[in-house]
Amino acid sequence: MYDFMMNDEQKKIREEAREFVKSIPRQLIVDMDAEKIKFPKEFIVDAGKSNLLGLRFAKEFGGRAFNWETEIIALEEFGFLGTALACLYSMPSIVGEAIHKFGTVEQKQKYLIPTIKGEKVAAEGLTEPRGGSDFFGTTTIAKQDGDDFIINGQKRFIVGAEGADYFLIYARTDENVPPHKGITAFLVDRTEEVRVEYTYGLMGTRGGGTGRVHFKNARVPKENIVGKLNGASEIFYQMMIPERMTSAAGALGMAKAALDVATKYSTKRKAFGNHIKDFQGVNFKIAESITTYDAARAIVYIAARAIDAGDNPRRVRRLVSEAKKFATEAAWKIVDHSMQIMGGIGYTNVYPIEKLLRDVRLITIWTGTNEIMNLIIQSEYYKEFLAEEDRGRDIESDAAESEKVEEKVYE
Repeated sequence: MYDFMMNDEQKKIREEAREFVKSIPRQLIVDMDAEKIKFPKEFIVDAGKSNLLGLRFAKEFGGRAFNWETEIIALEEFGFLGTALACLYSMPSIVGEAIHKFGTVEQKQKYLIPTIKGEKVAAEGLTEPRGGSDFFGTTTIAKQDGDDFIINGQKRFIVGAEGADYFLIYARTDENVPPHKGITAFLVDRTEEVRVEYTYGLMGTRGGGTGRVHFKNARVPKENIVGKLNGASEIFYQMMIPERMTSAAGALGMAKAALDVATKYSTKRKAFGNHIKDFQGVNFKIAESITTYDAARAIVYIAARAIDAGDNPRRVRRLVSEAKKFATEAAWKIVDHSMQIMGGIGYTNVYPIEKLLRDVRLITIWTGTNEIMNLIIQSEYYKEFLAEEDRGRDIESDAAESEKVEEKVYE
């Protein structure tokens, strides 16, 4: 967000986030991408010590009671570090949303406070081997056994799994009702019955501890249910906000990082006796990229303001989905343009563009593919449109022969 749009508090948090991001060792990023580091625990610890985690949550739980708009400002800065670190930074905000909004006082004390302090690492278990976007098709089962639940099943593509101390897990608790009425959310501690496999050869987003989590007779006390028994659908719909807003904000940071590198390169690199920034083939790509970036930024901050204002939940759901879709696709386009501007050298690891390209490809897929975003956007827009009572001027009647109703055949 530009300075003229920010208040003093927001400028301060941007500077705090920026200084923290600048302090991250280059070698950490290089080693994570080479998978010499599977999970950067110290990054989480340091962010917690810097009071930069869980910014939106109440001060009594260690947060700073900021709104979504302010958290997005910080998230943009963390996006410069690439997808893995930006996602790990976001995880307290994502998992914390469920605990803060639906959890008990005891859950907040046991899980939320140490997570915001960086003392506990959280991960969310959503995707399963049989499917990703089909949340309600979960095959992980939780059966009640006295005051406990026994969980069996597995989740995969879980960012942060390698270093997680506990997981927010969705499991089927009633197989005799429609799926959306029979799933429960649990906080599951990492035990011997919760096995993590660091298995994936990822194209990008490496070093973030992504793994598969197996639950084999994992015993979870009933007090670890988040929200209501069989009531996880309410939590799932709420979780769309932090999952997709953090993805959108991180995408903005990665897009700007790539564009900064390419713009700087274009002012130094010469061809045919001129700096390449003077060639239309290059500077038009810069123009298109910065316009796309500004547009993406605008929609992300509009969505943030809609959430903060408590706007119509349906419109919030649409705007959040638009923000995730547009920002992630914008990031892919801008990083691709940046590589094209730099030519062959952009395709090497002499510059970070090729890593950013590998990283941003994922974010159009996760937290709901962008095809799922389209499904939500059109569905919510039609409902919103049909419910409007006053759309202003009836422009349809301004056509010269609009009164010819016999020509308006709909069936």
